Amino acid sequence: MVTKVPPRPARRPHRAHGALRVLLASGVAATSLVVAPGTARAEDDKAGGTTLTVAVSQSIDSLSPFLAQKLTSTSIHRLAYEYLTNYDPKDARTIPGLATEWKPSPDKLTWTYTIRGDSYWSDGTQATAEDAAWTFTKMMTDPNAATANGSFTANFEKVTAPDPQTLVIKLKKPQATMTALDVPIVPKHVWEKVGDFSKFNNDRQFPVVGNGPFVITDYKVDQYVKLKPNRKFWRGAPKFDELVFKYYKDGDAAVAALQKGEVSFVPNLTPAQADALKTQKNIKVNDAPGRRFFALATNPGARSRDGRTFGNGHKALLDPAVRKALFLAVDRTTLVDKVFQGHAVEGEGYIPPRFGSYFWKPDGDQVRRYDPEEAAKVLDAAGYRKNGEGKRVGKDGRPLDFRILCHATDPNDKAVGKYLQEWWGELGIGLKVECLDSVSDPWTKGDYDLAFDGWSVNPDPDYVLSIHTCGALPATPKDSGATDNFICDKEFDGLYAQQAVEYDTAKRADLVKRMQSRLYDTGYMNVMAYPNALEAYRTDQIASITTMPEAAGNLWGQDGYWSWWSAVPAAPGSGGSGSGGSSTGVIAGIGAVVVVAVGLGVVLGLRRRSTADDRE
Repeated sequence: MVTKVPPRPARRPHRAHGALRVLLASGVAATSLVVAPGTARAEDDKAGGTTLTVAVSQSIDSLSPFLAQKLTSTSIHRLAYEYLTNYDPKDARTIPGLATEWKPSPDKLTWTYTIRGDSYWSDGTQATAEDAAWTFTKMMTDPNAATANGSFTANFEKVTAPDPQTLVIKLKKPQATMTALDVPIVPKHVWEKVGDFSKFNNDRQFPVVGNGPFVITDYKVDQYVKLKPNRKFWRGAPKFDELVFKYYKDGDAAVAALQKGEVSFVPNLTPAQADALKTQKNIKVNDAPGRRFFALATNPGARSRDGRTFGNGHKALLDPAVRKALFLAVDRTTLVDKVFQGHAVEGEGYIPPRFGSYFWKPDGDQVRRYDPEEAAKVLDAAGYRKNGEGKRVGKDGRPLDFRILCHATDPNDKAVGKYLQEWWGELGIGLKVECLDSVSDPWTKGDYDLAFDGWSVNPDPDYVLSIHTCGALPATPKDSGATDNFICDKEFDGLYAQQAVEYDTAKRADLVKRMQSRLYDTGYMNVMAYPNALEAYRTDQIASITTMPEAAGNLWGQDGYWSWWSAVPAAPGSGGSGSGGSSTGVIAGIGAVVVVAVGLGVVLGLRRRSTADDRE
């Protein structure tokens, strides 16, 4: 599914007067963690070989920032590379990243960023505006380099670096995401040697050169990714001596490893796992509103931008009546109560309620309520009647027997699949639940009828909206695109184009809501729930760690690197408190950043795919 990528609290835009500038305040926060490049903090010297191990169930699709779309991969890239801007962990407002300040021209077609002078690549080379200009230009000129994040640069006309600390981006038309460019900046002197960007996965030579808080030092497919602190990181090096993302195909095995102290943190718990862990000594369970949605996606007919169709999706799903009937026979309330056991919110619109300014819900006659009797009437009226065996058949006599892609590592998929088999079976529709370790291959080939889908949503919704545009389709059937589900709707595209250039926050929010309404009405996706972030960590290994947002936030899949960068090792032999807890005290120094927001009246967040939460 796409955990890409999930509900959040309202991120309300901040209005202010004057030019858009983000300045580093001076003489603030005596506890700041910012240190000189290459200088290790005293606390790190005392850490004594501490390792923070995170259990993950999602395979790495690529260690190349130009190709990766899955949540685990993009989360690792947030640790290894700086973006131009970042998010404040307290409230997700835009704060400096590689850029310390930025300003648009009066016509908003030219944006000038000041690149910090204290960011160094892990090989000792200073990071400059030339690295950012090269990264963006490569995405603009090489389609393969635009695979993951091309939507951000599609409107760029020219990107230059007049000097090492100045980056200038000229646009073809205004673009509302200029403080939310969720693109890892890579070192030009390393990446300019790469040939075919469609095949280079950045996993041939270690350590991988980056300028984020961590350095990728080793990787074994479906085993682990290892990282070490970047001692040259401008904000200060992390306090753990090593960070390991360890792959577990089975969630119960990951929980058992947490109980034995073999891993420090486990995300994506089931309600039963979370309840069992709450009573365990030295384990803290975090149960907070999530940033992703859980949806049912139908194959709308896989196609490429050159007009060719491919895949073997069931043709009956091209009929809106069939899709409507299927969705009318889905009881969201039961799924929230029985599958998620109350650790979720019933699904409605595409953007979770955590993002209050963009959250939308259907109203009146637009709402698809659970109504199996109405579903049967819709099918009858559309000509899909039951035969003598009680099976629904189409006008061609073909039974309505569907397949649904299920993630073998996600127990929620399997549980929901059983309910769908029961509910749709009563309509005379068959369903085969096909659980696979990786759904990527059949999904990208269009070889599916339905699929369990989900994305982690960023404070700025541009990315998760862009994956449903016609431009996100693959160029040809043999290519890979950024599309989530092959949806291509001209009305949706028109609204997307409007919101992309709208700087007025209220008007843009209205356009985003209209896009969700249109996506809802096309009937290709049914958002069933907004799951909570259910996760746990060992308090005898992690003394404190930062949630995002500060109040009732998540640890895994954040819009930034705050959780793992901030984590403080527990004192040897402390045994932890047993009650754990999260802390934002370790983020001292972010308070030294003052954000003076745009005269445009908008501060936008990065999308997450982060986070592409990506298809899982």
